[in-house]
Amino acid sequence: MPSLKGYSQELEYSYTPGVFPSLELMRVKPEKAMRLLLSERAQGEGVEKLRQVCRENGVREEIADKALRRISGKDNCFAAVVFEKWQAELEADGPHVVLHHPMDEGNLGTIQRTLLGLGIKDIAIIRPAADPFDPRVVRATMGALFSLRVKQYDSFDSYRAEYPRHALYPFMLDGSVMLEEATRQVQMPYALVFGNEGSGLPAEFAQMGQAVRIPHSNEIDSLNLSIAVGIGAYAFVHAAK
Repeated sequence: MPSLKGYSQELEYSYTPGVFPSLELMRVKPEKAMRLLLSERAQGEGVEKLRQVCRENGVREEIADKALRRISGKDNCFAAVVFEKWQAELEADGPHVVLHHPMDEGNLGTIQRTLLGLGIKDIAIIRPAADPFDPRVVRATMGALFSLRVKQYDSFDSYRAEYPRHALYPFMLDGSVMLEEATRQVQMPYALVFGNEGSGLPAEFAQMGQAVRIPHSNEIDSLNLSIAVGIGAYAFVHAAK
């Protein structure tokens, strides 16, 4: 493998900054691992477990403090695995979450981890958007990315063309029904659609499916995107049981 570069979306590989995300990669997708990077200061049970599982899977280990600092932007990143990126296919009959132009890496990572915790594994990301393979996103997912099916699309129409059967529930500040009402009779399979952190969904989404709003006090103008996704997904998952 050639010398490592700072991460960019054009690369065919990315990094898992941190011991725990690296262990999750090796647990779920060891075939994608290419290289183990360690700091000279790396030690402890988690590090030894990571080294062992990498050896068992034939993943080369090397000391790479400078690369770890460049990848993570921090001095306390002690391990990372270089891994091959991939494009997943969403499950045809399962619930989806569609993220329309999410731009914040921390939000995107938190959303992925939350959805995995709630049992939703299929996520469509509509570009332009934060890169789900950016090391900052990977770290924020705490390795949840490797257990999810995440697919990127250049437009919402492209997503819709692949999954025309999914009932759409766009979440909007002026959605026509409250969340509680929307979950009284959930149509299956469904797709929960959320907009950009700043601008939300374009107005035309109100005409697509059942527009939903999450009630909140007048003390704030809107909920954080990752919080809204967590609330909406929790309500739909439990209503559909």
